Amino acid sequence: MATTVLRVGGMTCNHCVMAVTKALEGVPGVTGAKVSLEKGEAVVEGSAPREALVAAVKAEEYEVE
Repeated sequence: MATTVLRVGGMTCNHCVMAVTKALEGVPGVTGAKVSLEKGEAVVEGSAPREALVAAVKAEEYEVE
């Protein structure tokens, strides 16, 4: 199983964390997502392509590196 780490910008609270987590978990091929407000990152498990993960986070209007 692959692990992808995304740097996520623009998160300011736990609501942001939940929104990003829900968006990532909705991507086909994702088996789990852990989002950290403190680290400003998301660690995603599964076979989803990075481009799909980035698109899901951007659709929630957060920045991704």
